Amino acid sequence: MPGTAQEKLARSACQFLASRLLYWQGSHTTTRQLLAKRHFHATPTASVFTAAWIPSRVKTPWVDALAQSRDEQARGKSAAGQQLPPKPDLTPKRMSDSYFSAILPLAQDKWLLDSYLNASGRIRLGTLFMDLDTLAGVIAYRHTGDSVTTVTAAADRITLLNPLKEICDLELSGQVTYATGRSSMEISLQVAKAPVNGEKVKSEDLLITCAFTMVSLDPATKKPIPVAPLVVETEEEKRLFQKGEENYNAKKALRKKSFLSQTPDESESNLIHSMWSKQILSKMTSTAAIENSDARTMSSTVLKSAMIMQPEDRNRHNFMIFGGFLLQKTFELAFCCAASFSHSRPTFVALDPSTFENSVPVGSVLYMNSLVAYTEPLLHEDGKGNSKYTKVHVRVDTRVRDVEHATRKSTGSFHYSFIVPNKVQVMPTHYTEYMMWLDARRRAQELDPIIASRFTEDAASARMDGVTE
Repeated sequence: MPGTAQEKLARSACQFLASRLLYWQGSHTTTRQLLAKRHFHATPTASVFTAAWIPSRVKTPWVDALAQSRDEQARGKSAAGQQLPPKPDLTPKRMSDSYFSAILPLAQDKWLLDSYLNASGRIRLGTLFMDLDTLAGVIAYRHTGDSVTTVTAAADRITLLNPLKEICDLELSGQVTYATGRSSMEISLQVAKAPVNGEKVKSEDLLITCAFTMVSLDPATKKPIPVAPLVVETEEEKRLFQKGEENYNAKKALRKKSFLSQTPDESESNLIHSMWSKQILSKMTSTAAIENSDARTMSSTVLKSAMIMQPEDRNRHNFMIFGGFLLQKTFELAFCCAASFSHSRPTFVALDPSTFENSVPVGSVLYMNSLVAYTEPLLHEDGKGNSKYTKVHVRVDTRVRDVEHATRKSTGSFHYSFIVPNKVQVMPTHYTEYMMWLDARRRAQELDPIIASRFTEDAASARMDGVTE
């Protein structure tokens, strides 16, 4: 006789459990076949790549650093109060003393490559920016020693020189190239296609050149302290040192040119007045003048982001976020802003000198606000007429707040230049936007000759075909 509903349910459950037991007992071979068919495999421990500079960025596991901090708070003591840090070594050093290089084996390790590729199979420049900042920190400590605290104060220039045409191993290298005994030092870095058999890097294989300014602080007081000056010996070292001095003076001059302390000059005032009067006239004659052209208002290009700062992105001092993380996130937001504005895939050209104004604590909330601040058409090779490409300058302003949102601090402004493959234009509409437009225009005009020579139609086309993004 057929059983009750409860009995039928019980028998079905038993049959299901029995079938699952048989499956798990006898399906090891089938499972292995399935994994093989799907190309899944266990990666041996020895094949996992860890960049040589990563252990130098973080010295203590977060759980240990957090426990130590809580213990110090409970005892009412700080590490600085328990032990005075040793005095820094101010013995003059050579540039070669801080030199460091490492190979990023992207062509050899596909699992490593996973963390550097985007959805279109191109190398994520933002991830390389993180590596460069970390590498700058490693080089800085080779110059100062471990008795001081070193932080990133500015990214003086990041320039994409030559488009990378294929996925290959990359060599990251650099050294301290400017230090006079003050608290700051300039570190020059480069990313290049890894040379073969110890050969020197060829100029056409250079992907990125950049300079970071690092500042040395007293670990207890967090006040700037001097670092060892450089001994300059060769002609090449003299050239690098002179370039560092020029960058130092240029940063000071840039601060004096800020529109917060200096009004626009006569030509700039005439220019923005002409732009403003044309906008007023267009509104009087046709309210759709802007919408029917290639121009967009600056306010319509705004793109924002917010995120909580996690311990995995901390620096070696454990409770602050390292500067490379900000570079990566501001770059990616700037990229999205330029893409949204132009309806195309932008190609990175350069990061203008940008300053890290305040540190970003672990656990805080980082706010980022991006907008297109300036556009300029590229000229044809013969200099006659405009090409189909446009230079797009994106400004990213960042600020940090605690989780309770009781405090608010600016953490810096970052200025990225891109090329887009169509004709677009941004239009400021009120005084604050006009000032940002003029600031971005000045930055575009002050690009060094190496960058300016690459703002051409042919070079733009070559960059579009590269494997970086």
